[in-house]
Amino acid sequence: MILSGQEIQQRLGDDILIEPFSPEQLNPNSYNLCLHNELMIYTDPVLDMKKPPQTEALMIPEEGLVLEQGRLYLGRTCEHTTTNNLVPMLEGRSSIGRLGLFIHVTAGFGDVGFSGYWTLEMFCIHPIRIYPGVEICQIFYHSIEGDHQNYASGKYQNNQGIQPSLLYRDFDNVAHDT
Repeated sequence: MILSGQEIQQRLGDDILIEPFSPEQLNPNSYNLCLHNELMIYTDPVLDMKKPPQTEALMIPEEGLVLEQGRLYLGRTCEHTTTNNLVPMLEGRSSIGRLGLFIHVTAGFGDVGFSGYWTLEMFCIHPIRIYPGVEICQIFYHSIEGDHQNYASGKYQNNQGIQPSLLYRDFDNVAHDT
């Protein structure tokens, strides 16, 4: 079951924390999250799953930044969220998708207990000018049935900004477990 906007608002401060929260961003069954002015790109010519990726930071100026088609950009939300006893999910806004900008290309499924800023996987099929602070995606919440454990891997928990892929750590753990 997906929570209604009214239920999201009622659970603020309990199962749901959104900082900052603005009632104007609340929808009938989701909450719009805004794009921070920081972006990250990968600079390696070939990404290797077993190695930490090299990255470069970009800033989105007030006059906007044109994204190149076919390039992956990592962004982040302005809002820090914490979710307990619910499964948070993230989707791009339809108005953004209709411009050919895909937000959270994959991995829009959050874990119960996640706390942090959401890293956004942004990809466009046509050059597009983006702006800091735009309501770029929406978070919505599913109820969870049965006993559960909170997200505890620590890989992305309590982040303070954009998180590049940390998949290489999984390979390190496999090597240590054998």
